Amino acid sequence: MSKSYSPAVVADGPLIFVSGQVPEAEDGSVREGDAIAQARQVLRNLEAALEPHGADRRHIVKLTYYLRHIADLAALRSVLAEFLVHHPRPAATLVEVSGLLDSRYLLEIDAVAVLPPPSP
Repeated sequence: MSKSYSPAVVADGPLIFVSGQVPEAEDGSVREGDAIAQARQVLRNLEAALEPHGADRRHIVKLTYYLRHIADLAALRSVLAEFLVHHPRPAATLVEVSGLLDSRYLLEIDAVAVLPPPSP
């Protein structure tokens, strides 16, 4: 399946813009379950998008969360507490949305990361 977007784009400069990541496994199957299970999958996908550029979660400077149900915020925060253990934590925006591309998705997350300096 051809995607109409890039999983991540390195801008002219030191930034990586990561497209909205959804709770789909590498094989395209939707990660069923609650918001905790879906958030873990989304964050794994986000890290996978950063990896080819030599970056990881420590390089994220901005996250935008799109939640279908604001009641899932506590679940998202619990997963983020596991995922974002570095300081400073990224800047963030949270948006409650009426729907996402697939009705099984409970959330989507996009990110901006800093491209790490080249290794000597």
